[in-house]
Amino acid sequence: MSNSTGDKPSTPLHSVSVAGAVIREDGRMLAIQRRDNGNWEPPGGVLELNETPEEGVVREVLEETGIHVEVEQLTGVYKNMTRGIVALVFRCKPSGGVELPSSESVAVEWVTSEQAAERMSEAYAVRLLDATQTNQTYVRFHNGKSLNKRHEEK
Repeated sequence: MSNSTGDKPSTPLHSVSVAGAVIREDGRMLAIQRRDNGNWEPPGGVLELNETPEEGVVREVLEETGIHVEVEQLTGVYKNMTRGIVALVFRCKPSGGVELPSSESVAVEWVTSEQAAERMSEAYAVRLLDATQTNQTYVRFHNGKSLNKRHEEK
């Protein structure tokens, strides 16, 4: 993308990421420990220009965890107000594969809701917890760690 004068430089540009809230039949959820910062998060990453959000989720989860998934529904939209990143989170069900760390993850585990809340910052744990609610889509804002309650939908 060029930054020529025709690109309206006054318009802020957001980065869009996708993440999978992969939930097994026993209720455990897929989580990775990131290689770059050691944080526990749902698997995900930057959405590429040539793919749909659903394709991006399937690719990112497979790349980071070795697990194949089927996308079920969008469960939340989360904006990091500090960094201008909008994350689309989709509830997925596993459809095959074996959990394996990758170049981006040092650990891949199936965690309980309690373990997710203990290991992850609020801004990431809520993505998994929100996905356990059926037929509900959340819109939330955060600073990278904690949720910002302003304008939050219930």
